[in-house]
Amino acid sequence: MTQELFEAMRKAVVDGDPDEAAALAERALAEGVDPLLAIDEGYVPGLRRVGEQFSCGEMYLPEMMLAARAMQRAVAVLEPELERRSAQRQVAGRVVIGTVKGDIHEIGKNLVAMMLSADGFEVHDLGVDVAPEAFVTKAREVHADIVAMSALLTTTMTGQRTVVDALADAGLRPRVKVLVGGAPVTRAWADQIGADGFGEDAVGAVQVARSLVTA
Repeated sequence: MTQELFEAMRKAVVDGDPDEAAALAERALAEGVDPLLAIDEGYVPGLRRVGEQFSCGEMYLPEMMLAARAMQRAVAVLEPELERRSAQRQVAGRVVIGTVKGDIHEIGKNLVAMMLSADGFEVHDLGVDVAPEAFVTKAREVHADIVAMSALLTTTMTGQRTVVDALADAGLRPRVKVLVGGAPVTRAWADQIGADGFGEDAVGAVQVARSLVTA
């Protein structure tokens, strides 16, 4: 019966149905299902399935955003019980993420943040138009493993280099890894500015983040 519930959770995420995802989370709590198990065995595999379909071109950005929202709704229902039990998911790593100074685009950045969170990372989202010193301060404060930066404009992507330099000046490199992405960003650019990884899309960013914390 529990396996059927987990499969329904996966389907709710794949279908991008936040109401159904939340209702299933409530049912899980009512039936005494471990909320941590519900997340790791039910919802997370669904989001990973969506990521695979997105990478293959079988799903598109709006559908992926809906899937991530469904995951968020479910986790919001389960969180109070997780806290009551003092149960915590194993943290894959700590990520500080934001869109660089001068850039206010956030859809891609938000999706990467949601996917990272779903994959077990502790994510600290600084939002958009983030100054280099804000990345440095937050990375030091939370003992970040990764600083992830998005830029959608060629005029603002140079801000990624500024952040890399600021992290180095603060003595946080190379311990704190740097992951960059955004429409104009390429692997060559990432190499040029000394970043440790490049994410072509949200799914790729999560895979790279995983490799950075396990290297």
